[in-house]
Amino acid sequence: MNERTTLKVNGKNHLEIGGVDSVELVKKYGTPLYVMDKEYIEKMCKTYIDAIKEYGEGKVLFASKAFCCKEIYRIIDGLGLGADVVSGGEIYTALSAGFDAEKLYFHGNNKTFSELSFAISSKVGTIVADSLEEIDIINDYAKRNGIKQNILIRVNAGVEAHTHHYIQTAKSDSKFGFSFADGSAINAIKRALNKPYINLKGLHSHIGSQIFEAKSFVIAGEKLIEFYKKVLDEEKVEFSELNLGGGFGIYYSGDDKMMKEEDYKYFVKVLFDAVYKSCDKYGVKKPVLVIEPGRSIVGEAGITLYTVGQIKKIKGIKTYAAVDGGMFENPRFALYQARYTVVKADEVKSDVFDTYTVAGKCCESGDVLAEDVKLPPLKSGDVLAILSTGAYNYSMASNYNRNLIPPTVYVKDGKSGYMIKPQTYEDLLRNDI
Repeated sequence: MNERTTLKVNGKNHLEIGGVDSVELVKKYGTPLYVMDKEYIEKMCKTYIDAIKEYGEGKVLFASKAFCCKEIYRIIDGLGLGADVVSGGEIYTALSAGFDAEKLYFHGNNKTFSELSFAISSKVGTIVADSLEEIDIINDYAKRNGIKQNILIRVNAGVEAHTHHYIQTAKSDSKFGFSFADGSAINAIKRALNKPYINLKGLHSHIGSQIFEAKSFVIAGEKLIEFYKKVLDEEKVEFSELNLGGGFGIYYSGDDKMMKEEDYKYFVKVLFDAVYKSCDKYGVKKPVLVIEPGRSIVGEAGITLYTVGQIKKIKGIKTYAAVDGGMFENPRFALYQARYTVVKADEVKSDVFDTYTVAGKCCESGDVLAEDVKLPPLKSGDVLAILSTGAYNYSMASNYNRNLIPPTVYVKDGKSGYMIKPQTYEDLLRNDI
C-alpha cells in the first residue's frame, strides 16, 4: 500500500482517504463506490505544471481517457492544464464543463466524419492526425469552417516500452501513428504541408503505458528530434511543438515502484534534457514540449469500495470472496490480468490472514477482480477496498448484466460529495424502445 497523508490507516484500523473513513463513506453512499482523492489529483497536476515551468517551455494535457467527467475538467482547467480527448463524447463533456476548446487536443486512429466535423466546428485547438485520409478530411472540414486547423502528425518511432503487450502503442506493428522505418511518416508530413487549410505544428508520439523506466522516453525524444532534422532539411519547415505523450507508471501492487511527486518531476526533467540536448546536436529550434499524463494524475487518487457477499471455500483449491461489484465496474483484470492491492477496509492491519480470490457478481467465470490476495478472515458484510482504481475503471465501466455503474464521490479535507451521481434503473431503460 503506497500510503500518503491522504491515504492511510486511521486509529480505528480503517482505511482513510482524503480525511474520510472509508467505512463511513460506505454508510453514506453504499457500495460499490468509486472514491477520488481530490487533493492528490490537484497535487499531481501542480507537480507536472511546476516541473514544466522549472525545466523548459511546455504544456501539460490531462489524458481524458483515464477518467472523464465534467468535474475533472473543472479541476484541471482551474489548475491551468489542457486536455487530450479521443472521442466526440469526451469533447462534448469537456465543452459542457466550460473547458476552453482551444486547449483540447483530439486523438484517435479512426476518428469518424461526424467527430471531426464536431471538433473543427467547435474550434478544438489541435487535432492529432493518424492517417493520410484523415489529413484530407481535416483540410476539407477546415475549409468549410473558414479556418486553418492546427494539427500534429502522430508518428511511430519504433521505441518499445517495458509494459504489458496490450498497451504498447509504438511498436512497428501498431494501429497508431506513421512509422519512421517505412517512410510513411515523412509522406504524411508532405501531405499535410500541401494542404492550404492545415497548420502543421509538429509531431506526436506515445510509446506505451505504465512505464517506470525513463530511458524509453529519452530514446523516443532523441529519435523524434533526429526525424525533425530530416524534415527541416528536406521540407524547410520548423516545428513549434513536440508532444511526447504520457505513460508514466503508478503503484498498483507487489514490486511496482512506489512513485512520489519528485519521481514524476524527474521524468519531465529527463524528457526536457534529452530533447534539448538533441536540438543542440542537430542545430534545430527547441519546440514547445507537450506531455499527456492521465493515469499518474488520477490512478492512485482512486479507490473502489465493495461489500463482501458470499464466501465459497473449495477444499484444496481456493476460497472465493464474492463482492457486489465485478467486471462491469472494473474490467481490467478480465482484459489483461491487472494486479491490485486489496485491503479489508474495516480491518486493514491484522496478525491473521487467509488467501482469497475476489470475485465479482457477473455471470462469467472470468469475472474476477484479484487472485490469491492475503486478507484478514472475511465474512458477509465486510468492506473491501481495491486501491489505485482512479484510472480506466470508471472510464471502462459498463452495464453488463444490467448492473448499475457505481457513483463517484470526491473526498478532501474530511468532506465528500458526488462527482458522478448514482445510476438508477430508469437510467438503464432510458433509451429502450
